[in-house]
Amino acid sequence: MRHEKAQSLLHLARVLAGSAEGLTLDEMAEVAGTGRRTVERMRDALEQLFPQLECIEEPPSKRYRMTAGLDGLFQAPTAEELVALGTTAEAMRNAGHHDRAAALTSIETKVRASMRSSALRKLVPDMEALLHAETVAVQAGPRPFEDEAVLATVRHAVKAMRALRFAYDGGSTPGRIREVAPLGLIFGRTNYLVAAELETTEPKSWRLDRIRELTLLDRPAPPPEDFSLSAFAGRSFGVFHGDADDVVLRVRPHGAADALGWRFHSNQQVASQPDGSVLVSFRASGMLELAWHLFTWGDKVEIIAPAKLRSLMVSELQKALSAHQSHAGPPLPV
Repeated sequence: MRHEKAQSLLHLARVLAGSAEGLTLDEMAEVAGTGRRTVERMRDALEQLFPQLECIEEPPSKRYRMTAGLDGLFQAPTAEELVALGTTAEAMRNAGHHDRAAALTSIETKVRASMRSSALRKLVPDMEALLHAETVAVQAGPRPFEDEAVLATVRHAVKAMRALRFAYDGGSTPGRIREVAPLGLIFGRTNYLVAAELETTEPKSWRLDRIRELTLLDRPAPPPEDFSLSAFAGRSFGVFHGDADDVVLRVRPHGAADALGWRFHSNQQVASQPDGSVLVSFRASGMLELAWHLFTWGDKVEIIAPAKLRSLMVSELQKALSAHQSHAGPPLPV
C-alpha cells in the first residue's frame, strides 16, 4: 500500500472512531475525497485491519463506526499538530478570547498526558524548533468581552434549552429587562449572544459586554427547528443585522490579485473582467461595517451597488476628514 493510501485509510479510521452516529458510504467518500467504489475498497480494508468496525443497518443505507475507538498507537499527534494547538491557544489568549484559549490549552495538556513519555521526548526537539520559527500576528481591534460565568450560563441554557433573563444596556431602551430563548454564541472582534425574545421567533444579536444580571430561568425555550446559527451569521457582513442588500464591488486592476484571494462574504461571487478588474457580488446587511472595511482598500475598490452604501461611505470619509483637518498642523517636510 502506498504511503498516501495508508495515510488516507488511517484518517478515515480516525473520523469513524470520532463519530458517535457513524458514517454512510457516501459520507465516508466525502471524508476520503474519493469515489464510491474506492471507498468501498477502503471499507473492506478497514474491516480487515480493525475488527471493531461496526455496521449499523439504517434502511435504505448503512452506517459504519468504530465502537471501541482506536488504540493509542494510531492516535499519536505530530509535532506540527501539537505546536498548532499551542499557538492557536496563544493567539486566542492575545486576542482576548481567554475562555476558548483555556479550553485549547486543556486539550493540549490532555493529549500530552495520554502520550508515552518516549514518544513525547522524540517530538520535543521538533516542537522547540517550530515554536521558535512560528508566531501569530496580533491584530489591532477591541478586546472582546469574555466573562466565564456569563459564558457558562449561556452554554448551560443552550444545552438545557432553557430561557434566560437579563438587563440589557443597549438598544433603544437601555437597562430594560429581557427574557430570551438562547440560540448560540458568535465570537469575533466583539462577542454576541444570539437569542430571540420570548413570544417572538426573530433572532437578534446581543452584545455580551452589555448584558448584566444574567439569570437562568426554569422555563423551556427550545430553538426553532429550522434555525441555523451559521446561516444567521452569514446574513450580515459583520454582526449587525437588518434588511439585506445586494452588494456589487468593482476591484480595480491594481487590487485584483488581492481580491481573488480575499473573502468579503460567505455567499460572494467573484468574476474577473476583461480590463483586469474583478467584480465581487454578495447579499448581506451591515452596511456600516462594510463601509468601514472597504476604507482599508483605499482606491482599489469602487462601490457599484447599493447606492446607500456608496453614500454611507462618502459620509464616513467626510467625518474622518473633517476631524483630522480641524486639527491639522503645518505640512510636514517631504
